[in-house]
Amino acid sequence: MPTHITQIDGENNLRTRLLVKGEMFGDDALNIERIARLVAADGDREITLDLADLDFLDSDSAPILKRLEREGLFGIEGIEIFLQHAINDAERD
Repeated sequence: MPTHITQIDGENNLRTRLLVKGEMFGDDALNIERIARLVAADGDREITLDLADLDFLDSDSAPILKRLEREGLFGIEGIEIFLQHAINDAERD
């Protein structure tokens, strides 16, 4: 399933949520970086990357997202659910 990104702007354009669905590979993470930088350049906004509906996150994309979070480009939400599913799947195997 391809990566699907939906931008939701809050009231007064002070907050933007990027909802990510599908699978994320390294190129997808770089695309999210470009989108987030464009949104950030448009004004002072709090940007949140919501990964709750993500089905797959590869090992190339994870460090990119972590770097961008450390840089303060955006906050990441929803990864707890994704990690819990991964742990449950690993325990079943």
